[in-house]
Amino acid sequence: MPYVINEPCIGAKHATCVDVCPVDCIHPRPDAPEFEAAEQLYIDPDECIDCHACYEVCPVGAITSGNGVPPEWEAFVERNAAYFR
Repeated sequence: MPYVINEPCIGAKHATCVDVCPVDCIHPRPDAPEFEAAEQLYIDPDECIDCHACYEVCPVGAITSGNGVPPEWEAFVERNAAYFR
C-alpha cells in the first residue's frame, strides 16, 4: 500500500488531500453524500500511484507511507483497504 490515512484524520477530514490527488483515489469526497457520515478519509490502495502529493498537504499529519505506518496505527492499513472492498 503506497499511502495510508491514519488516526489524526478521524473527525478532521480536511480534504486538502482530495483536491491534490491526481488519480482521485481518496474518498469520500466532500461533495459525496457519504462524506458527512464517514469518520475519516481513505486512500484506495489499488489506485494510489505513490505520488506523495497528499502527504505534502495534510495539515494534521495523518498520511504516512504504507511502510512507515507507526505500530499504534497499524490497523489503519487494513481500515483503508477495507473501505474500498
